[in-house]
Amino acid sequence: MQASPSAIPGVSVDVTVTGPDPASSTVSGQHGHRIRCTMTQSFAELQAQLRPEWGREHDGNGVDFDLLMLPSLSVDRAQLELVTGAHNYEERQLFSLIRLRDPGVRMVYVTSKLLPDLVVDAVLELLPGVPTSHARKRLHLFDTDDASSRPLTEKLLERPALLARIKELLRPGRSFIGCYVVTELEKRLSELLQVPLLGTDPALGYWGSKAGSRELFARCGVPHPPGSGLVHDLDGLAEVTAELWEAHPDLKRCVVKLNEGFSGEGNAPLELEPLALAERSPAERRRLLRQALEGLPMPPPQWRQLMAQQGALVEGWLLGGDQLSSPSVQGTIHPGGGVEVLSTHEQILGGASGQTYLGCRFPAEDPYRLELMRHGQAVGEALAAEGALERYAVDFIARRFGDHWDVQAIEVNLRQGGTTHPYMALRAITTGDLDPLTGRFISPTGQEVHYVATDNLCDPRLRGLLPLDLMDIVAEAGLHYDPARLRGSVFHLLGCLSEFGKLGMTCLGDSAATAQAVYDNTSRALLAGGAARSAAS
Repeated sequence: MQASPSAIPGVSVDVTVTGPDPASSTVSGQHGHRIRCTMTQSFAELQAQLRPEWGREHDGNGVDFDLLMLPSLSVDRAQLELVTGAHNYEERQLFSLIRLRDPGVRMVYVTSKLLPDLVVDAVLELLPGVPTSHARKRLHLFDTDDASSRPLTEKLLERPALLARIKELLRPGRSFIGCYVVTELEKRLSELLQVPLLGTDPALGYWGSKAGSRELFARCGVPHPPGSGLVHDLDGLAEVTAELWEAHPDLKRCVVKLNEGFSGEGNAPLELEPLALAERSPAERRRLLRQALEGLPMPPPQWRQLMAQQGALVEGWLLGGDQLSSPSVQGTIHPGGGVEVLSTHEQILGGASGQTYLGCRFPAEDPYRLELMRHGQAVGEALAAEGALERYAVDFIARRFGDHWDVQAIEVNLRQGGTTHPYMALRAITTGDLDPLTGRFISPTGQEVHYVATDNLCDPRLRGLLPLDLMDIVAEAGLHYDPARLRGSVFHLLGCLSEFGKLGMTCLGDSAATAQAVYDNTSRALLAGGAARSAAS
């Protein structure tokens, strides 16, 4: 029996079944390399091999496994191109090296371009309880030597010789794949390597879309704003916007969302009040709305084509109140279906539409933190019932009216996100845990830990700085992370620093005010240091 060729450019897959013996797969790449592996199990059958303890960071019970970490940003190409230094975002998952705190764990970490030793060692040196040299010898780094904007997984599938070297390191029955997001590319890689992947099958991706999120919230009884179903063109969008306003004539603004947008890059606000819709006939209302939608400031310029492909919906924009915030809750679904709420955050949003994720503060505010956790648990259990696995997050809008906070959910993310790696960093360097009764993070000494994090410290004064320069500036200012005080800054996206003047960092302290002060001081020191070095040159 012969299977159809792979859809990956430059790779063909032929499967030959010989009686009861395992099927044999021969993979040819664009340079004629060939590897042979067994192809006996489907993606679902492979995932059935996942063990509950593999999903837990630092299990501490003698775990023994190999983890292939694949930080591929396998998302819509047009939206990925909006991200400066996109392939360097593969560095964010370096905090997954926390798994190396268990001496029985080995890790294979793959990136588009070779990671400098300084970048890797800067993370390993933060891990308490394990010698850096011991962790380093259990870490195997590979790269595809390709800095293009294509997803890393696609590049990897084009390189059978590289896949063969990686496969040799992974022990059958004791290995799994971890990744940023699971698409058909990652699913294909799992089946090709015959290694299970800890993540949600892309066939369940609907539950991470805007429309699927709204359906989940309704099912779980989680409060959420009024909104529409999916449409695929401007006429349909004008119609559902008119219907939303007609059902809620007090709406002054709504937000249009591409069904598969991420990090707010597929969202755009639409002002309704200037259109004086109450004074118009239904037909005139729709004409005016369509006209306004034609000039919608959606970040992807080709958003109409994306709407035709994936659909879009409109949702009421929540206004009013004495205070407004954008909190979120994160959780994970372990193999076997166990749901664990991991964290809550206050999201820092910005950009042209005010909807782009820039950073976060941990934890979310006291008045509604436990409510977020309850809703996060309910959504996680609903996702687990659908078969989802690993990380998920729920974003909210919170509005204060006097002493009361109104909290409403706006979307689900079925992947790792901008809050994942700062929390990984916190867990990696403190060995503490989240208190489920308060939602606060407590170190082994009983001290609370807070942080402020960003992926977007971006300034021309940082351009030209090398990672070593950054470390010098931070050390001279005494702002590096101090484990004795549980205070200071740790960094990521160092590959973006010299070329783009962009950096990511997580700034920790024993209170929200202290963490913010560390963030402010670190930012000032870096910008001043960058300017001084530029002047000296």
